[in-house]
This record gives sequence, structure tokens and C-alpha cells, in this order.
Amino acid sequence: MTLTTYGTRIDLRSLAPRERHPLVFNTLRSLGNGESVELINDHDPTPLREQLRAEWPDRFTWDDQQAGPEVWRVRIVKLASHGDSRCCGSCGGA
Repeated sequence: MTLTTYGTRIDLRSLAPRERHPLVFNTLRSLGNGESVELINDHDPTPLREQLRAEWPDRFTWDDQQAGPEVWRVRIVKLASHGDSRCCGSCGGA
């Protein structure tokens, strides 16, 4: 099994399904605020998006780049949180 990465692009198709979400979360944790990753998958990543929303509300943007039927691509951008050194701007600095 070979994991193919291209800078900020991760091709998940070669991984076992049980390995995909942990890899994505580890990758997102390693990103700085405003940095992004593009994921390539062989099925609709909606369950991943819902898991991200549940575990990291308001910490990322999700932009569908391609929606099947054989390949799905999504770009995820990590946003700042109030625990970070910069305000994310969503509250006007409160």
C-alpha cells in the first residue's frame, strides 16, 4: 500500500477505509491557520465533513472541487480559533 501525497494534496483512495479519517484529522492538526489540504477520494466524503463539523465546529471551510461519480475532491482550510494567537474574526474580536 502506498500513500500518495502532493504537497497539500492527499489521495485517500489507496488507503484502507479505517485509516482515512485518522490521517485527515492528523493532517489538519498539523496545518497552520489558513493552510489547506486537498483530499481525493473514491466515494462521497460527507461522513468526514459531518465528523469534522461535530468535532471541530467553525474551525474549517469545506469546498467541494469535484463530486463523483468516480472521484471526489475537496479542499479543507483550517481556520483560526479563539485559543490561537489571532482572532478568527467571526465574533468581531469579542
